[in-house]
Amino acid sequence: MSRAMALSRFGGPEVLEMRTVPEVAPGPGEICIRHSAIGVNFTDVHGRRGDYRDLHDLPKPLVLGMEAVGVVEAIGPGVERFRTGDRVAYASRPLGAYCEARNFPAARCVRVPEGLADEIVAATFLKGLTVQVLARCVFRVEPGSWVVFHSAAGGVGTLAGQWLRALGARAIGIVGSAEKVASALENGYEAVFVHGQDDWPARVRELTGGAGVPVVYDPVGLATWEGSIACLGSRGHLVCFGNSSGLVPPFSVNLLRDRGSLWLTWVRFGDYTASTDELEAAARDLFDALGRGLLRPRPPRTLPLAQAAQAHRLLESRKTTGALVLIP
Repeated sequence: MSRAMALSRFGGPEVLEMRTVPEVAPGPGEICIRHSAIGVNFTDVHGRRGDYRDLHDLPKPLVLGMEAVGVVEAIGPGVERFRTGDRVAYASRPLGAYCEARNFPAARCVRVPEGLADEIVAATFLKGLTVQVLARCVFRVEPGSWVVFHSAAGGVGTLAGQWLRALGARAIGIVGSAEKVASALENGYEAVFVHGQDDWPARVRELTGGAGVPVVYDPVGLATWEGSIACLGSRGHLVCFGNSSGLVPPFSVNLLRDRGSLWLTWVRFGDYTASTDELEAAARDLFDALGRGLLRPRPPRTLPLAQAAQAHRLLESRKTTGALVLIP
C-alpha cells in the first residue's frame, strides 16, 4: 500500500486528505517510481479548486501533482530505457504525484544525472523545462539580443533571467510590484520595470533605441498583451504561455500586420516535449545548465507529504520565496 494526498471534492486546501491506495504492478510501458521529492506548482492549486474542467470527469478520490523525482522500483512489460534503481524525474500528466509510489509512463520520464539533489530537481524540473522550451525552441534567443520577460521574479521568470544571462541576451524583466525589482535584477535582468507603475512599453523602446525587441515572453495575458505588442520591433514574436490575469480578448489579425509583420504563438509546453526524444533533449539541456552552475535555483522549502494542504496555503499566499517541495 502507498499513502497519497487525495481529494474527494474540489475546494480549499482542506479537501486534501491522506489516504491509503493499493500498489499494483506496472502495466505495459510503465515503471513504478518510489518518490523522494514532489514538486508543488500553481497548476496543482487550480486543479484542487476545480478550475480545469477535464478534471471533473476523473474518478474520485483524485490525487494531484505532475512533477516528482524518485527511484525505479519495478519495470513493466516493454520498457527498455530504465532499470530498477535508476533515479528518474517527470513533469507531465497523468496526475498523481502527491503519493509515496506510483506507476507512470516510462516514455515521459528521464534519468537524473549524479550530482543533482532530488529536492532541487523536483523544484526546478517543470519550470526549467518551460524556460528551455521558450528560449531554445519556440524562439531561439541569440547572444546580444533584447528580450522582455513578464513575471520576472516568479519561479519561471527567475530561472529565465539566469538562463538568458548565460546565453548572453539582454533581458528586460517586468514585475508586479516594486518589492520584486531587486530579486529580478539579482537573477540576470539588465533592467526591470513595474507593471502598473512604470510605462514599461515606452521604457523598452527607449532602451532599444526605438527599435523594440525581437521577442516578448508573456504568461500574464489580459493585463499585458497590448503592452507586449507595443514592445515588439518589426517581425517580432509575442510568445504567450499563460493567462494569470485573464484571457486575451479576440482581436483582428490585421493588428499583427499593422505593427510590423508580427508573429504570435500560444505555447503549450507538452507540444514541444511530445516525443521521448524531445523530452530527453530538453532535459539534457536543463541538467547541463544546472550542473554547470548557469542556473542557481534557491533551495526549496520542504514539507512532509502529509502537509500538502499547508503547501497550497503557502503558495496561494504568494508570500513564499523559492519553490515548495513535498517529501514522502
